Amino acid sequence: MTELKSWKEMKKAGIVEAASSLKVKTGNWKVFKPVIDNKKCIRCFKCVIYCPDFCIFEKNGKIERDLDYCKGCGLCAKLCPVKAINMERK
Repeated sequence: MTELKSWKEMKKAGIVEAASSLKVKTGNWKVFKPVIDNKKCIRCFKCVIYCPDFCIFEKNGKIERDLDYCKGCGLCAKLCPVKAINMERK
C-alpha cells in the first residue's frame, strides 16, 4: 500500500465534493416536513431569516416552503413565536 503525502493525492472517487442545498436537492433526506398555518403567522420572518437551507420564503403575502430543499431540521418551527409552523411526519 502506497502512503499518501497529501489528501490531494487521493483518487477522485475517494473524495466527496461538499455541496449545499442550493446546488443539490436535499428534500429526500427529511423525516419531518414543516406545515405552515398562514392564518396564525404574524410575518415576523424569523423562519425565513434563520432557515439554513433557504427553503422558506414569502410569496404573495404568504410564507411558503420548498420541500425539494428542506431537510426537515425543524428550526423554523422552533423559532416561530406563535407556533404557526408544525413539523409533521413526511
